[in-house]
Amino acid sequence: MTDRIWKTEPGDGPLVATAIHDGTNVRDEVREHMVLGAGVRRREEDPFTAEWTHMAPTRIVGTRSRFEVDLNRPREKAVYYTPDDCWDLRVWRDGIPDDVAARSLRNYDAFYAMLGKIYAGLADEYGRFVVFDLHSYNHRRGGPDVPPADQTMNPDVNVGTGTMQQRATWAPVIDRFIQDLGNYDFPGGRLDVRENVRFRGGQHARWAHETFDGAVCVLSIEVKKFFMNEWSGMANPELVDEVGKALASTVPGVLAELGRL
Repeated sequence: MTDRIWKTEPGDGPLVATAIHDGTNVRDEVREHMVLGAGVRRREEDPFTAEWTHMAPTRIVGTRSRFEVDLNRPREKAVYYTPDDCWDLRVWRDGIPDDVAARSLRNYDAFYAMLGKIYAGLADEYGRFVVFDLHSYNHRRGGPDVPPADQTMNPDVNVGTGTMQQRATWAPVIDRFIQDLGNYDFPGGRLDVRENVRFRGGQHARWAHETFDGAVCVLSIEVKKFFMNEWSGMANPELVDEVGKALASTVPGVLAELGRL
C-alpha cells in the first residue's frame, strides 16, 4: 500500500517541468515522531517552485515534505535519520521507526516508477525531451539579519548539468537556456545565470540520465531565494511571478534547439 505523494498534469510536447521539493505535507504517522517544526522545514523546502512549472505542458509536483522522504536523493539517503543528513537539524524525537521509514521508501519507489512510465512515453513519442527540474536554495544561512552569501559562488540561478553523460550532445539546448534566461529583462537587472557553481544536479537528474541515456536533458535549475524571505517564508509575489516569466521565456529557444539535434 502506497500513498500518492505527487501531482501530475500530462500534456503534449517534449518538455516537462518538475518541482519535487515544493511539498510541505507530512503524513500523520511520520509527524508523530517529528520534532522539527513546519517553519524550519519550510526553510529547507522549495516553496513556490510549483508555480513555475506552468511553463511546460507536462507538470510533476511533489506534495510531501522532503523531511518525510527526499525524492532528490539516492534511495539509501532519502529518509533523513540524523542531523548530519539535513543541515544539522534534529528531525526526530527518538528516531524514526523502521516500519515508518519503510513506508516512506515505498512511496519513493512508487514515485520513480511513475516517473519512469512518463519519461519512457516521452522518449518513445519524441525521441528526445527536456526536463526543467525546478528547485530553490538558501543564501542567508547565517540568519535573517546577516548579509547574503557571496555572489561569486551563489548565482541567482545555478543550472546543474553535472549528472549528464553527454553534455556535448545537449550543449545547444543548455547554452541556449542559459543565454535566454540571462537575457531576460528582469526587474532590477538581468539574472546571474551560471552552470554547476553551487549544484550539479541531484538524484532525479542522475537517475533520468542513467535510465534514459541520450533521450533526456535534465536541467537542474536552482533559483536563489532572492524572491522571498527564507527565514519568514514570506514571498515577494512580483518576483515569484517574474521568475516564472523568465523561465517561460526560455521555452521557445530550448524547443528550437531540441528540434535541431
